[in-house]
Amino acid sequence: MKASLRLLATATATNGIRPAPMALLPPIPLYRRLLRAHRTHLPTEMRLLGDEYVKSEFRAHRNVDNPAHLLYAQQIEGDSWKGEKIDQGKVEKMSGLFNYVPLRIQTVELMRLERSKIAERRRISCSRRLNMNEDGLRIVQKQLLRRKFTQCTSMNSIRTWQSEVGSCKLTTVMFNKGQITSNAIMTDERPPKRRKQDNKHLFKIGGKYVDLGFSRVTGELTKPVAAVNAPKVAEAPREEEVSDGKSQSAEINHNAEATKKPEPTQKPGRPPRATDRKSNPSKGQSHDAMLKGRKALPIWAHRNEITSSIRKDGDDVLLVVGETGSGKSTQVPQFLCEEKWCRKKEVEPGVKVGGMIAITQPRRVAATTLANRVAREMGTPLDGRRDGHVGYSVRFDHNVPRGTKIKFLTEGMLLQELLRDPNLREYSAIVVDEIHERSVDVDLVTGFLKQIITGDKAGRGGVPLKVVIMSATADVERLQDFFSVPNPDGSVHHQALQLLLIKGRQYPVEIKHTDKPVPDIQDALFKQITTLHEQEPLPGDILAFLTGQEDIEEAQTRLEEYSLALASDVPKLMVCPLYGQLSIQAQQAALQPLTKKFTRKVVLATNIAETSVTVPGVRYVIDQGKAKVKQFRSQLGMESLLAKPISKSSAKQRTGRAGRESAGKCFRLYTADTYEGLKDTDLPEILRNDVMGAILTMKARGINDVRTFPLMDFPDDDSVKKALIHLHVLDALDNEGKITIIGRKIALFPVSAPYGRVLLAASQPEFDCLLEVIDVISCITSGENIFFQLHTEEIQEETEETRKELYRREGDILTYLTTMQQYIAENTDRIEWCKKRRVNIRNMKQAMNIRKQLRGLCLKENILLEKPPQDPQPFIPLSPERAESLLRCFMTGFVTKCALLAPDGSYVTVQGKHVVAIHPSSVLHGQKKEAIMFLEHVFTQKNYAKKGVGLALR
Repeated sequence: MKASLRLLATATATNGIRPAPMALLPPIPLYRRLLRAHRTHLPTEMRLLGDEYVKSEFRAHRNVDNPAHLLYAQQIEGDSWKGEKIDQGKVEKMSGLFNYVPLRIQTVELMRLERSKIAERRRISCSRRLNMNEDGLRIVQKQLLRRKFTQCTSMNSIRTWQSEVGSCKLTTVMFNKGQITSNAIMTDERPPKRRKQDNKHLFKIGGKYVDLGFSRVTGELTKPVAAVNAPKVAEAPREEEVSDGKSQSAEINHNAEATKKPEPTQKPGRPPRATDRKSNPSKGQSHDAMLKGRKALPIWAHRNEITSSIRKDGDDVLLVVGETGSGKSTQVPQFLCEEKWCRKKEVEPGVKVGGMIAITQPRRVAATTLANRVAREMGTPLDGRRDGHVGYSVRFDHNVPRGTKIKFLTEGMLLQELLRDPNLREYSAIVVDEIHERSVDVDLVTGFLKQIITGDKAGRGGVPLKVVIMSATADVERLQDFFSVPNPDGSVHHQALQLLLIKGRQYPVEIKHTDKPVPDIQDALFKQITTLHEQEPLPGDILAFLTGQEDIEEAQTRLEEYSLALASDVPKLMVCPLYGQLSIQAQQAALQPLTKKFTRKVVLATNIAETSVTVPGVRYVIDQGKAKVKQFRSQLGMESLLAKPISKSSAKQRTGRAGRESAGKCFRLYTADTYEGLKDTDLPEILRNDVMGAILTMKARGINDVRTFPLMDFPDDDSVKKALIHLHVLDALDNEGKITIIGRKIALFPVSAPYGRVLLAASQPEFDCLLEVIDVISCITSGENIFFQLHTEEIQEETEETRKELYRREGDILTYLTTMQQYIAENTDRIEWCKKRRVNIRNMKQAMNIRKQLRGLCLKENILLEKPPQDPQPFIPLSPERAESLLRCFMTGFVTKCALLAPDGSYVTVQGKHVVAIHPSSVLHGQKKEAIMFLEHVFTQKNYAKKGVGLALR
């Protein structure tokens, strides 16, 4: 069905309105009224964006050098523009010199084409079969344009929108005689033979066959690539497709590049095509440009020094201390994988050892980002379904191609591999990056690695394992002492560790402190960001460090409201959150270069952005000076999560983020005296966290006496004793302290030991509620809270009414189950469902990832005997009998976290006799139960029991 569009110039002429000269253009409101008068003739998307189109169009009319403005102005003003100007504008439009950026601007460009009579709109059915990837993409717009001035029959451009990132991309442009694909969002399911035949028919303009190229950087149409040799037999264009009798050769020959030969599709060692880059969101640089950038890094000059340091037998450990910006995280694994000792070695008939390098990262976002970067530098696809040299393995995402040589993974994933293969026979070298963060996992990893390199190597067939320790601010003496190996007689120690110091590439950063302490940190942050945005020129993005997810979301809402209220001639803000619980896709959105023009990016991050990852374009850093820190109190058996001052080391790391690409500024929202009072370094996690998980990992790895395990810092005796007792209560250890079958199964789960025990209990026939338990645990471990806080009474009244269907009076566990199951049952619009109930959509997506992983793991370990049904499933409320079975399963893992109601209305814990209060976020808040069981015992302003459920005493 043909949809006509009446041009504004034609409409005004027919109504007796003569187009005015440019100098006499009436105010914008008049043109807005003219456009509204003919809205009935406009397509839906143009009606929605009509006002915005008119505003943007008439503000820029005086830019006579812009061919797009010439085209449109010729329609409005009726001036006698020169013919060559019109022809040149048409050719530049055809060549794709205008930007395909957000949907709003794309629609403006389409309207320009139509209003200038260069193209007209038609509607036909598209028979091409396309598959969308499962990453939240939707087709939101289909446009079919016929370019009158070409000899092409039609062009169908399909745009897609990614809900989480909010970006619009031109993904596929299809001609009836060929196809051009960009960004590989959609896959072409044509068989190879048919695809080869279709590709013979190219775009014919002016008697020449031209392939219109797409930029790999911003999704913009580029200048025409070279004209290629025409096929011997080509279809003649139909008469109705020829715009007029004029020759098009003059239009296409304006650019000398159109006569060059095309470059080969791909050369060995060159970066993969766009269709190979599904996991490579940062695009654009050629192989030569990337190699030039690699050679410019400070670490490149130390390439031979690094490889020779651990090439000889006996030189198995190398410590690389590289300052921020030296390039150690991306370059060192590439240096090592080219060494001969890194190849697979056959130690027995059919048994090979080595061949791969593992490089650990403290966070998921660092592992995935670095893997993408190294894959581009090596010119290899990052796709687990194909052959490649670079992969990554993080929680919820395992992307390791066949033939992988370099594998990025989190420290926790390497610990999981150590449980399956204690000798790491797949690897020739292990690179431990960012060791200065001293997490529990990295301390365990270094301990296991020390056992391997100082052992007899029999488990590896005599092949040594090389270890590289890397950090920006490492305690060199501490690491040297840790990796020291005594001589056989025990008299003299020699160093098994080689040391290499590398200077970084850091631009100067101006540091500014506040004159006095800041009373309201959120208000000060907002004022600092808005002041920077209004006073500092573009480009220059802002990176702000906050304490947690709730603070980030509050600041994000406030800044987005501020951005919407800005005048049209002021740059907008693109606010991106960055914290650990975000999905990988959302994290990558904050780490990609800004492609929108006239926009400043503001990244609101936790300490996740201190090291490992680089946020491109940042010139301004705002540092609150605090971070949320977990502190486990073994005497009370409770954990506190409080915002505490950071260390000087962390403050320096944050400041360095502003000087990675150019000179920058760091605004510290605390005084200079406060900085001087900070500790030099952070306390290692193993000295302040619950060590139950660490001890269980040691036991599962075969360490019966945990005191013999090599650790750089050993926790206090009281913490170890409490952890051993708790594991015994969970049936993970027997009476002699040895690990049980239940304990080994618990160690396989990527959750804490109590949750692992609950999963095993739910799989027993007497309970048979494993799927429900997986839903609850997935929801609980997805983030800080799935429900948004309600700050005003009006919002509370409105939201409580919509949440009634989710709340269960029995407690939070059944409320989480109901929420999860209703979210899964929603098959129309889950985003709107979450908005209506003030449910955190990001946490729910994360919960779905955890649910998928736990289900797959239970199937793999035969804990779940049959594959569960596909989603969505209709919501069926849990019967009282199954609800009781569910709570009994949780009792097996949290029997130590119970409290009884005291006569004064408070609750007293069964273990320790501590007074606790029900947390305000719980559905039990304000109720009185005989007893409660709670999953979390935290201290903020006072002792709180979180995620509780009521119990009836019998």
